[in-house]
Amino acid sequence: MNRYLTALLLAFAATAHSQSLQPAPRLVVNITIDQLRTDYIEAFSPYYGTDGFKKILTKGRVYEAASYAFTPLDRASAIASIHTGTTPYYNNIVGSQWLDRTTLRPVYCVDDSQYGSSPSHMSTSTLGDELKVATNGFALVFAFGVERDAAILSAGHAADAAIWIDKGTGQLTSSPYYSEKAHKWLNAYNKLHGKRADDDDIASRNLAVSQAAQACVTEQAMGRDNTPDLLTLTLSAEGKHTANWLIDMESVYIKLDGLLADLISKIEAKVGADNVLFMITSTGYTDEDIVDYSRYRIPTGTFYINRTANLLNMYLGALYEPDKYVETCFHNEIFLNHKLLEQKRIGLHEVQDRCQEFLLQISGIRDVYTTNRLLNGTSDTQKLRNGHHPSISGDIIVDVAPGWQLFNEDNLERYTSRASFVPFPIIFYGTSAKAAHINTPVVVDRIAPTVAKAIRIRAPNACKAEPLF
Repeated sequence: MNRYLTALLLAFAATAHSQSLQPAPRLVVNITIDQLRTDYIEAFSPYYGTDGFKKILTKGRVYEAASYAFTPLDRASAIASIHTGTTPYYNNIVGSQWLDRTTLRPVYCVDDSQYGSSPSHMSTSTLGDELKVATNGFALVFAFGVERDAAILSAGHAADAAIWIDKGTGQLTSSPYYSEKAHKWLNAYNKLHGKRADDDDIASRNLAVSQAAQACVTEQAMGRDNTPDLLTLTLSAEGKHTANWLIDMESVYIKLDGLLADLISKIEAKVGADNVLFMITSTGYTDEDIVDYSRYRIPTGTFYINRTANLLNMYLGALYEPDKYVETCFHNEIFLNHKLLEQKRIGLHEVQDRCQEFLLQISGIRDVYTTNRLLNGTSDTQKLRNGHHPSISGDIIVDVAPGWQLFNEDNLERYTSRASFVPFPIIFYGTSAKAAHINTPVVVDRIAPTVAKAIRIRAPNACKAEPLF
């Protein structure tokens, strides 16, 4: 019996030792494709080559039922979630814009009064930040994106550089927030290549980002030593919303397929296929055209958020005494005047409950959520709570009925309420990722801890999710 136990323990120790010696990837390449959809990937698959989508879907570890743990969702909030491993409730990025309660003016998610652009609004660490901390700053972290917010939010606070395409010049650009060394490289690259992209051609913008990222890998010697490096790219699968949208989307996905094939093969050739781990996923939403449902006899209507805010203010004035209780509205959110309520010693929760009761009587409103309801809610409000940040989000969120348009006459903002599901995958391809197709639903929060585990660092500081493998 003792000999059997000894042999068993030795075998276990040998297995554990061999697993611990498995090398970590020298380079991680995180690729997020804005508005990528599984159904479109499948629809156009007959036109693909063998080394793009087909390769990563066949040889990669594919999580087919991916989703985000919060709503509403846009490019900025999605990318922040991927790289922080958490939701806007913690990382502060509730969307590309929100309202500054002090000035009552919109704030863009990466605007910075000192540097012009920076990740200062993001309140937690990212995967790149933790890699810098773990390697005492030696790891290289570069982020490239078609859009400014995508590059900066994926880069994090401590990156060497976030680089994107300037819409005015078509050249790659960055922010003085990042290192002088990175700016010297970028300036030299721009002098050599000139204008890289056409504002109206998403394929040329994707190509410019991909080629710059490949040049960065080569010229910065990324993945060449035992210190892991991180490269992030944000590409786009957005169509032009033309009458020939199907032909347009077919072209977008065929070009993406070729771009992925070129990007993956060339990085593998430079770094070594055994030394690189790729992650590919989507931002999980799509921009949709506004549809005139009345033309097709589908129930619809227009909900005027600014008029409703004025009516709500009159209602509160009748309850208490006339004053400006409602400060403003932004998107589908209504902001109450907290200072006024404090001066009048009126409880905020009481006012929120009164507002909810009043608003639910108005046509076109499906539901009303208050901050108090979200913070003390149950599982049915969890996704909305995760996308809410009490210090910057509105006090009241109006959920407009499906098919109805929300219209703000003050700023002419208009959108149609639509509860849509966008299928998309999470794909790991390369070292440490065994080929498999997993149908179990997973959330994007788990990408960051999975990559962190692969390169043996801590997950971002607000990430509570478990690694996928």
